[in-house]
Order: sequence, then C-alpha cells, then structure tokens
Amino acid sequence: MNNLPHGVEIYLSLGSNIKPEKNLRYALKELSEIFEDLQLSSVYQTEAVGFVGDNFLNMVIKAFSHFNPRKIISELHNIERSTGREIGTGQFNSRALDIDLILYDDLINQELNLPRDEILEYAFVLGPLAEINPLGVHPIKEVTYQELWSSFDKASSNIEKYKTLST
Repeated sequence: MNNLPHGVEIYLSLGSNIKPEKNLRYALKELSEIFEDLQLSSVYQTEAVGFVGDNFLNMVIKAFSHFNPRKIISELHNIERSTGREIGTGQFNSRALDIDLILYDDLINQELNLPRDEILEYAFVLGPLAEINPLGVHPIKEVTYQELWSSFDKASSNIEKYKTLST
C-alpha cells in the first residue's frame, strides 16, 4: 500500500554540486508537487566530502506525505534521474542532485536506513536539520537535533550559510 490515511512528517536532505542553484530550485518545484507543507532550511555551502570536486549546496526540507517510505524513496530517485543522475554509482562523486529521505516520523528501519546515518555523520545534514527542527528528537539517540548539533565537531567540516536561492 502506497497511500496512508494521514500525513506523516518527513525530512529530506538535498545536495548538489553540478549547477547546484538550478538543480535545487528544480527539486523544490518537483517536491512541492508531491509533498505537502514544505518548510525549507537555509541553504549551506560545503566542500566536497570524500573526493575532489566543486562545493556542494545543501539543505533540509520538512514536509508531510501520505506515501510509505519505499514510495517516497522511489519518487526521490525519479526526481534525481530527471537531472541526469545515475542511481547507485557510488557514494563520493559529483552530483547534479542528491535527495535522501532522512526521517520518516520516528520510524526506525535498518533496511531503509531510517533515521539516515548521515544525520549523525555530516554537518551538511545535521546543521540544516537542527535549524528547522531543533527540538525534534533523534529516534535512536533520543536527544534533540539542537543538542546533537551543539556537540558536533564543526571544526572538521567547512559549512557556511549560502545566499538565499532565487526562484
């Protein structure tokens, strides 16, 4: 079953380092047609992690969905593919668009990587998440995202707020 009777709060992490402003704007347009009540974090610029490449623009979006997690992930992959992204080509490379479901309410599902491991690993995911959901509680760590961000080693990550995206 793909449709749920009530909307579930979800969080998506977006990133791009190939025409990033254009691709993030495109993603926002596409996501607004699939999900309800989009709330956007600021956009952050970060250096490429794990490879040499152009800087990334990253953000987190809060939304509501009537889809189950597998259907959401499928929809996200469709949006990524529409920008020329080849799914499953490796973790560390340049990307026109990367969209990950990082939270699906308080669901813990190891197979689907929910909550997404990157929340605890990367400033470009945790920082924007803490910005738009500071009092939200990580389903496994059972502490708020604000607390996680306060204790995060920011010295190891070069993250800075980027200008507001124009539409």
